[in-house]
Amino acid sequence: MPVYIGRSWFLVAAVIVLVFGPTVEAIVGLGLLSYVVALLFALLLLLSVLAHEAAHALVAQRVGFRVSRVVADFWGGHTAHDAAGATPARSAAVAVVGPLANGVLALLGWWLMGVLDGGVPLLLAFAFTWANAFVAIFNLVPGLPLDGGFLLEALAWRITGDRSTATWVAGWAGRAVAVLVVLWGLSPLVLDGQRVSITRFAWVFIIALFLWQGAGQAVRAGRHGRTAARLRLGDVARPVAVVAPQTPLAEVPWEQAQLWVVQPDGGEPEALVHPATMASVPDADRARVPASAVALRMPEGWAVRAGPDTLFEQVLEVMRATGAGVVCLLDDDGRPWGAVASTDLNRAGRASARS
Repeated sequence: MPVYIGRSWFLVAAVIVLVFGPTVEAIVGLGLLSYVVALLFALLLLLSVLAHEAAHALVAQRVGFRVSRVVADFWGGHTAHDAAGATPARSAAVAVVGPLANGVLALLGWWLMGVLDGGVPLLLAFAFTWANAFVAIFNLVPGLPLDGGFLLEALAWRITGDRSTATWVAGWAGRAVAVLVVLWGLSPLVLDGQRVSITRFAWVFIIALFLWQGAGQAVRAGRHGRTAARLRLGDVARPVAVVAPQTPLAEVPWEQAQLWVVQPDGGEPEALVHPATMASVPDADRARVPASAVALRMPEGWAVRAGPDTLFEQVLEVMRATGAGVVCLLDDDGRPWGAVASTDLNRAGRASARS
């Protein structure tokens, strides 16, 4: 599976060097070399992040999920995988192994602290141990987007039988955790009137922002999932028309449909054309430019047989599995009759909230 180091990670590394460098200088007194030691600590944290995400990725593959990538970035890291065929038990297994990996690394660091004599190696082992222990414990806090939030989601899913409701619950728990982090960060000021350092305030703000954003996404995903569970395709599907790939643009009555599905004779739908793209083609060229030249090719599996009474949540699973933002709907004979986009679910959710 591909592993990526996001550009934002280098910003994190720079912050760690600037913050940890003076601490190294105060303890071991190496001058400018203290910042080299701080950079080594940043690299150790990167290895910890990758170990955490590798645990997620390997278990996800083991339980049957398809892992597309592992990324280390500003927020630590994440593992992208589809959750087709997920169950509460499988989701919990994928979630829990990340903090467990950091716990193992913390134990390794603790052992190293006992065998190292001192100096820079002991300082790095101490920082490595503390960081991994913190990540392991904090990640188990029950609120999305933390791993503990996925465990809470799995538990709520098992109890209610409704994954969307479980995601919504775990998302609101994550928002509560974000508020508690802010209250903890400002507690010296609120309780004792003490001044809060800029460094503490900055870290609390960054962590709370990360939690609030991730929790907000989970709340919206849960709300959309509950909308999809009662919404029927016939209520939101957009009408489509069919065009052959080699048909010249000038021969197609584009005004007759919002979307056009590109489908070869006897073949499967393979692309989409929005009439607005015609503006990019000069009138003089439309007689020789084929429809396929202005079409957006869609991923395999984006066209499914589904009738107007089919629930949107079934199409939502297709979107998750294929990564397609639009799904083509086919009748029993394999002819396209409509299409739905992920934005249609957002629109239906807003309409439902207003009503």
